[in-house]
Amino acid sequence: MVSKDLKRWKVFAHIVMIILSLCALLPFVLLIIASFTDETVALLNGYSYFPEKWSLDAYRYIWTNASTFLRAYGVTIIVTLIGTAVSIIITSLTAYVLSKRQLPGVKILNLYVIFTMLFNGGLVPTYINYVTVFNIKDTLLALIVPNLLMNAFMIMLVRNYFEHSIPEEIYESARIDGASEIRIFLTIVMPLSVPILATVGLMSGIAYWNDWQNSLYYIDDKALYSIQAVLNSINEGVSALASLGGSSSVSAADLPSTTIRMAVAVVGILPILIIYPIFQKYFAKGIMAGSVKG
Repeated sequence: MVSKDLKRWKVFAHIVMIILSLCALLPFVLLIIASFTDETVALLNGYSYFPEKWSLDAYRYIWTNASTFLRAYGVTIIVTLIGTAVSIIITSLTAYVLSKRQLPGVKILNLYVIFTMLFNGGLVPTYINYVTVFNIKDTLLALIVPNLLMNAFMIMLVRNYFEHSIPEEIYESARIDGASEIRIFLTIVMPLSVPILATVGLMSGIAYWNDWQNSLYYIDDKALYSIQAVLNSINEGVSALASLGGSSSVSAADLPSTTIRMAVAVVGILPILIIYPIFQKYFAKGIMAGSVKG
């Protein structure tokens, strides 16, 4: 029988979690409401959960410049899909090697990966390498490659999962049956690692989708702007939207400059809000399993 103290504790825990959930949810609700708020009301009274007047002006303006946003969406989707897939492959292959503690030199490799989590070459040397050595400026690779080389944390998560969530007996049994390491990895390790791979995929996908810094550093061609780069340009000045290829004849003075930022933000985060709940169960399980210390 459940004790009264345990019942009180459960009630208290639920109250705390509800409050924390509301704290995480309310900013998104305010963002959506602000995007439907009349521009004049937003300027006079600021953003509110109960605006005095509603308006679709911001979304109408986005609709008149649909080509700009559709192009940015296309760039973002391509970069996210390719970057996430390659990131999963690189991360899982590297983690599998690092999980083999008996492999000669694996301690040095682990130390090397951990070192990259703590230190990097800095922005200027990184920029010079990507622009002059790899020559990826103004290409889609500029939006993909930099993030691929900064996933040491996820490598550690996957490595710990391989070590502690897949019994060593499975590896030994496969080797006795004559399976090679490649076959073990593809037919045993990968199918058993869906939770952690889904976690890595979700984290990588969100990072690629929300990335705007690589566009800022390496992209001058506005045709290659991602949706977040477009939003960043609009934040710097709504009139900059005209330079992104918009076809609207509305003058900068007539633009809903305050609410259009909110509308573009809603358009930018909508796919993430839809996809995240689908992978949430894998995310929680993968983080817990991959965070076990070895």
